[in-house]
Amino acid sequence: MKIKVKVNAGSKTSSVTERADGMLCVKVDAPPVKGRANHRLIEILAAHFNVPKSAVTILHGPAAPVKLIEIKK
Repeated sequence: MKIKVKVNAGSKTSSVTERADGMLCVKVDAPPVKGRANHRLIEILAAHFNVPKSAVTILHGPAAPVKLIEIKK
């Protein structure tokens, strides 16, 4: 499954919400420094979809706030 994700890095808490257009908005409690926010994003999405972290891959946009994510089930 491929999904578009809008990431807000450096938030006080982590959360996942779905917008009306189907895009997920993920607040990440890690700073956007040296891949920390991306690593935390993978952890959050793996927990949200109940899959191992190895099943979550960033396909496009590792340095952008809007990312294309693949989740293998």
